[in-house]
Amino acid sequence: MNSDPEQFVDDIWEQSSDAELPAASSRLKSQLYSKMIATQELTGPLVQLGESKAQGRELCVFEQIMAAVPVKSLQEYQYCKICHARVLGEGVEHAPVFWPNCPYAEFQK
Repeated sequence: MNSDPEQFVDDIWEQSSDAELPAASSRLKSQLYSKMIATQELTGPLVQLGESKAQGRELCVFEQIMAAVPVKSLQEYQYCKICHARVLGEGVEHAPVFWPNCPYAEFQK
């Protein structure tokens, strides 16, 4: 077995075909996304909303509103923490979440 974790994952990926892998549940995708963002926040502030949009990421409706507020600390906050879409996405399979550009809504498709 290879001791390099990235190579190990690459090896598994190459040995698998998409037909053999079951699709992850929308709840699992939502929970993993929340955990990844929380882990990212441990290393420091997130990218400001305006900068994120400039890099090509579409903002959800709440982020669009907050991007207009000229307070830097509000621009670096992860609004998914307080959004009902996260709660529904993490707790309900095929949750009724339809916000445009919301990662939790994307996981429900």
